[in-house]
Amino acid sequence: MKKIEHIGIAVKNIESSNTLFSKLFAQSHYKMETVETEGVKTSFFKVGTNKIELLEATHPDSPIAKFIEKKGEGIHHIAFDVDDIESEVKRLISEGFTVLNETPKKGADNKLVVFLHPKTTNGVLIELCQEII
Repeated sequence: MKKIEHIGIAVKNIESSNTLFSKLFAQSHYKMETVETEGVKTSFFKVGTNKIELLEATHPDSPIAKFIEKKGEGIHHIAFDVDDIESEVKRLISEGFTVLNETPKKGADNKLVVFLHPKTTNGVLIELCQEII
């Protein structure tokens, strides 16, 4: 893993959260995108060399809606940038981690993504990201 790619924050309302975080960071988001396959609308902020991703559910049975129902708004996941997502998945499975989707899928911000189950990462949902070339 090369670096933290972004931190994902689950929000109930992306528009009001964009306003809040724009005030906090003294800048507007640079990108909004809907990922239909995940049932999520995203908004990205650059903070120095880091990124923050806001996530709003697009339907009541999406993973973000379920997360907010169970835990409320807040940090949803930490994403790490990797060079070779398929090799990294194989390595992590061999180390005993449970992968939620062994086959990388298209995520937001032009990335292939894989998630590790929080039960094997001390309760933290980990996302692996590889830039789509």
